[in-house]
Order: sequence, then structure tokens, then C-alpha cells
Amino acid sequence: MTAPGGGTGAARPLYQQIKDRIMARIQSGDWAPGRRIPSENAIVRELGVSRMTVHRALRELASEGYLLRVAGVGTFVAEAPRQTSLVELRDIADEVRRAGAEHSAQVLTQVRRPVKGEVAERLELDPGSEAFRVTLVHAQDGLPIQHEDRWIVPAFLPDALDLDFSLATPSQVLLERVAADEMEHVVQAVAPDEDLRRLLALDAAEPCLRLERRTWNHGRVVTFARLTYPGGRYGLGARYSLRPEGVRDAPEFRPVSPAGRKAP
Repeated sequence: MTAPGGGTGAARPLYQQIKDRIMARIQSGDWAPGRRIPSENAIVRELGVSRMTVHRALRELASEGYLLRVAGVGTFVAEAPRQTSLVELRDIADEVRRAGAEHSAQVLTQVRRPVKGEVAERLELDPGSEAFRVTLVHAQDGLPIQHEDRWIVPAFLPDALDLDFSLATPSQVLLERVAADEMEHVVQAVAPDEDLRRLLALDAAEPCLRLERRTWNHGRVVTFARLTYPGGRYGLGARYSLRPEGVRDAPEFRPVSPAGRKAP
């Protein structure tokens, strides 16, 4: 980015000139959707203008939908919300890389715990039985896009505590090792608590989408996961054929009983 100059552009307010230059970089493709742009301090140093002027330019571009500002992370070129499948089992790291971005994961918890209450019901285990719990935050080019809270039945992944899930995600490992033959997805809108807002770098008013996923192998639950996405950065969707010849292999959506298992 070169410093604002004279000529006809000099009559425009300085903050507007900065907006114009940022928009030129975006529209030319030089700054692609999802890219982190230089910090306020970097722009101030490069252009020799006041921080207040740069702050106004970035703030207005964010309010107009061209930039996404994430506290403590940075400012990114806005992109259309990503969408993950409700029909297929997909690894989020693979989804991010397919989009041409860099995936990273921070492991927050990796322990073996007794289960009780709802978790015991979801895993179809007796209360007091033990299961592995793994929590992570997944990011795309440094921007948090998913909080994963997953329980794994030890019989299906006995070495779960020895694995580095920042290198290979729980989904990737389970997809490679366990042939799931049944899957359940439940989606709901949730208001994030303070911890989730911090981990996902959310504004106070931003809602989240939560996908609860269970998979089975020969009638036994393999894993139960709560996957929470920032509502403005991710979508959940599905597409499949409704033609008679396609219905045979289409996924079946049925009501969920209070215990969480699909109703007969």
C-alpha cells in the first residue's frame, strides 16, 4: 500500500482515501477473502497518518461488510460464510485446506473422565464408565471457526491420550480407524458463554450454531461431539436428490427423542 497522494484524491477526506486504497487491494484480488490485512499500527507507519484516521477507515469498511475485525486476532477480508455438510462425515482440517487456507488446531483438554448425566446417555454408557474427552479450537488462517468438545468411547480409540490432535484432528483419526455405519446430527442456535466468546474471538452479541454429532459402529456409539461455530463465519447445509432413483441412498432425517436417539 502506497501513501495517500495529491491530485484529485487530495480533495477527499484522508480516511476515505485509505478506504479507497484498501478496497482497490480487495477488488484487484491482491487481498483475497479470508486474508489477514496489515494491522492498524502497520498501516499508520506505512502511510504516515494518524491512528484515529486508520481506525475510522477500517471501522467503516467493517460496518459495510468488506472487513471482519476480530479482537485479539486481527482484521480479515470478509468472505461469504463457509458451509459444512449435514449429510457427510467431514474433517474440518480437510475442509479448510480444500478452500486453499491453512488449518491449525489448539488442544485445550485431553483427558480420561467418568461420564454421567447427558454425556452418559449420549454415549449409551453406564454412569461412572470412563470415556476420553478432547476439546480443541480450530482456526482458518489464524481465525477461530470451530470449538470442538468431543467424547470418545475408549474401546474404539484406546490410545487417544497419546495422540497429537493438533496434527491430526479427532475426526481425521476416527475416520481412518473406525468404520462408522450410522450417524446423527442435531443443530441448534446457541448464545455463547464468556469462555466460548473468548475462544472463538466473538463480539458479545454474536450467536453461534452448534452441531451435535454422534456416530455408531455395529450398534455401539463411537463418539459424541458438540461442534460450535461462529454464526457469522460458518453455515450448515445439505443437498441430495429427491428423485425416486436417488431417495434410496439419501440420508434419513427423523425426530430426536428426549434421550437423544433417533425415534423409531
